[in-house]
Amino acid sequence: MNLPNFKSILQKLSVLKNNSSILVAIIIAVVAIVLFIPTQIISGRLKRQIEDESLKKGELVQSMDAISREQWKVEEQYQQSYANDANQIQQLAKDTSKRELLSYKIFPEPIDKSALIFEEFGDRFRKGVEKLIAGLNSSDSPSDTELQQSLQSSSIRSRFRGMRPSSRGSSSFGRYMRGSSFRIMNDIDATIVDEICLDKAKSGLVYASPVDVSGYEFWREYQHPGREEAIKDCWYWQLGYWIIEDAIDTIEAMNAGSKSVLTSPVKRLMRVGFALSEMRGMGLRAARMGRRAARKSSEDKPTYVLSIQEGLTESCTGRFSNEDIDVIHFNLVVLVRADAILPFMEELCSAKQHKFRGYPFGDGSEKTYKHNQITILESNIKPIDTQNDPSHYLYRYGEDAVVELDLICEYIFNKAGYDLVIPKVLKDELQGEEDKKE
Repeated sequence: MNLPNFKSILQKLSVLKNNSSILVAIIIAVVAIVLFIPTQIISGRLKRQIEDESLKKGELVQSMDAISREQWKVEEQYQQSYANDANQIQQLAKDTSKRELLSYKIFPEPIDKSALIFEEFGDRFRKGVEKLIAGLNSSDSPSDTELQQSLQSSSIRSRFRGMRPSSRGSSSFGRYMRGSSFRIMNDIDATIVDEICLDKAKSGLVYASPVDVSGYEFWREYQHPGREEAIKDCWYWQLGYWIIEDAIDTIEAMNAGSKSVLTSPVKRLMRVGFALSEMRGMGLRAARMGRRAARKSSEDKPTYVLSIQEGLTESCTGRFSNEDIDVIHFNLVVLVRADAILPFMEELCSAKQHKFRGYPFGDGSEKTYKHNQITILESNIKPIDTQNDPSHYLYRYGEDAVVELDLICEYIFNKAGYDLVIPKVLKDELQGEEDKKE
C-alpha cells in the first residue's frame, strides 16, 4: 500500500503560501463554484413563482375593469337596500296583526263603566259570524218541521194515505233520523224527503250554520262574570273571531265558481273551534292527560298556548306565546271532495287581505294589509258513511267521493302589531305568570 507523499504536498502548499495572490484567487474561485449551484436552483424557483403568482395575477388584474373610486357608494346603496328589506319584513309582520276590532270601547281599558259594552261586543260577534256564514251562500239540511209539513201536504202521498206500511214489506221502507227523532218511511215518503234534501243542496254552495262556529252560542248565553274577566273574554274572542274569519274565507275561496253543494269542493262546515270535538278529545284523553284536548265543550274558547301542555297537539313548530308573539291553536273540521284535500290545506295557509283603520279608535284612513298566520300542525282524514251515519242522512253531497278533513292548526299574532290595544289586565296577568316561572 502506497502512502501519500506528504512531503510533496507540503512543498506545494508552501508554494501557495509564498504566492498569496494565487491562494486568494483559488479561494474566490472555490467559493464562487460553491455559491453558483444553489443560486441557480433558487433563481429558477423564484422565476417560476413570479410567473405563477405575480405575472398571472397582474394579467388577471389588467383584464378586469378598473374599480371606480365611487364604488363605495354603490356598496353603501346595496347595504341600505338590505337593511330596508329587513325593516320591511319586520313591518309586514307587524301589519299582519293590525286588524279591525269588533268594538273600540273595550281595549285596552274600557272607559264606559257599564256592563252593556260587553253585551254589545257579544252581539257584534254573533252578527259577524252570521254575516260570514251568509257570505258563503250557505244552506242547511231540512228541519223536522219542513219535512213534516212537506210530507203532510204532498198530493202524491195523500193518494196512498190509507196504505199501511206493513203491507209493502220491510225492503220498501226508508228512514231518517235527526236529533232524537226517528221515522220509518215508505217508498213515497223516502222519495219526497230525498227531493227536499236535494232542493236544499241545490240552494247553496256549502252546508254551514252559525251554531257550527265556536263562540256563537257562548255569547248568546253569556253571563257577566265581572269586569276583568269580561275584558279578557272579549279579548280572547276577538282573536278567535279573526281566526274564524280566515277559516270561513278559505271555504269561500275554495267554492268560488261552484253552482251548488253538489259541485262544490267544500261540502260542509262541521265545526271551527278552539278545543277538540268531544269524540276526538275522548280518544286522546289517555295520551294527553291534563291537556286542553280533554276539556269539556263549555271550555271551547280561544286562549294563549304558553306551553306544550296547553296545546291541542304536539307543536311541530315549537312555538309558544312569548314576548314577541301570541300563539293560539284551533280545530277546523270540514267535509271536502277527496281531490280537494291538499288544495284546501294550501288555501287555508295562503295569504289573505284585511282592512285596517288604525288603533286605538279605528278612525284613521282605511288601509289594506296582508296576513298569513296559519300553520297546520295535525291532519286527520276519514271517509264518511252517508247511508248509515245519521249525522249525514239529510245531507246530499253529490256524486263525488267525500271525506272528513279534521285539522289542528296554529295561529300566530305579532304582539307589536296590536300592542296598543292588548288589555292591561291581561298583560299584568301574563307578567305575573312569567314572574312565577322565574
